[in-house]
Amino acid sequence: MKYYSLNKQSPDVDFKEATIKGQAPDKGLYFPHTIPVHEQAFFDNIEQYSNEEIAFRLIQPYVAGTIPDDALRNIVKETINFSIPLVPVNEHIFSLELFHGPTLAFKDVGARFMSRCLGYFAKERREKVVVLVATSGDTGGAVAHGFYDVPGVEVVILYPSGKVSSVQEKQLTTLGKNIHALEVTGTFDDCQQMVKQAFVDEELTKKIFLTSANSINVARWLPQQFYYVLAWKQWADKKNPPVISVPSGNFGNICAGLLAHISGLPVKHFIAACNANAVVPSFLASGEYQPKKAIATISNAMDVGNPSNFVRILELFHHKLGDLRNVLTGYSISDDETRSVLKEVYQQYNYLPDPHGAVGYLALERYLRQHTNAKGMFLETAHPVKFYDVVEPVIGETVPVPDAIKEQLKLAKQSSLIAPDYDALKATLLDRY
Repeated sequence: MKYYSLNKQSPDVDFKEATIKGQAPDKGLYFPHTIPVHEQAFFDNIEQYSNEEIAFRLIQPYVAGTIPDDALRNIVKETINFSIPLVPVNEHIFSLELFHGPTLAFKDVGARFMSRCLGYFAKERREKVVVLVATSGDTGGAVAHGFYDVPGVEVVILYPSGKVSSVQEKQLTTLGKNIHALEVTGTFDDCQQMVKQAFVDEELTKKIFLTSANSINVARWLPQQFYYVLAWKQWADKKNPPVISVPSGNFGNICAGLLAHISGLPVKHFIAACNANAVVPSFLASGEYQPKKAIATISNAMDVGNPSNFVRILELFHHKLGDLRNVLTGYSISDDETRSVLKEVYQQYNYLPDPHGAVGYLALERYLRQHTNAKGMFLETAHPVKFYDVVEPVIGETVPVPDAIKEQLKLAKQSSLIAPDYDALKATLLDRY
């Protein structure tokens, strides 16, 4: 499989080079030359396959020629060695729980897959690889844990000061060793812009071998197809495919779902469930794409004013807005609505979503009101304890802390404070590496 830059000014590369480079030299995102289409029998008989076999079949066409099948099977097995259950909330709505991994967030899948691929490729290189990543919340913790202590790899994580939850901050700042956190006195968009600038700084990249672990990296983006197909395996009514509502910020997750759908996965419709950062819902309604400065919300991982991966969605649909609208609907949910539905779902159905899941739930509910014969699922992208400071005042109860993170919450934060200025980041990287 070859990958091309969406800016179409850089040479084609294979999966290995796309993973290591992260972003093309012309600043474009890498995109596969062909989209594999799986036989309908694969989806019709999905229950017959193990989760590991499903994931291997999905990802193998994208990786072929760069990682041997036996090594890839081991990588896949380690990537999804935790449950991804589809849980009923009520008669029409189900929750796909993606928080059963080590950092209690959906990004564990992509981060674990990428870290193991990059670790495999790093064995062939003599120079140290520096993973540079911006996070609006869960990416940081997932990347930190996925890459922790991987030989030959250093990780630098930029996050906006005061704009991630206290649990998220602990998960990305307390590990030490090869994990380094930079606390930026700005927004996620500032962090993301600084990272993007680093990758096109020839002076810097000549001295330091940089790669990215954001969802712009194909090794983070592509494996997110796994849980959409694993959800289909659990979907009872195969004659009536689900509507899938995806809490969306940088749009890598929903882009992977759309990719799986184009590859043959039965889905009735997709919903981009956004908070007040409604660039994509506005575009779907008006046809005008107008990035804006990110607005801080209680569903902070979706606080993105210029989602990087949306260009991939446009490419999937050949930039034909009408075709995209046939498959995707967007909703914008306010913080007040998020709090209200979070409380309502907990009280009525004894199910506690996190703020991002609550956005996904309400967007799905709105769609189903207009499509009464449909059923659907929303992606519960993080455990509510990661946002206990938002959730607990809403429900008036304490969210139980899973054993997996009790000890981590006791650890001291290790981070360096820097201004939202590229020169500050560059100086830090040159000084450290």
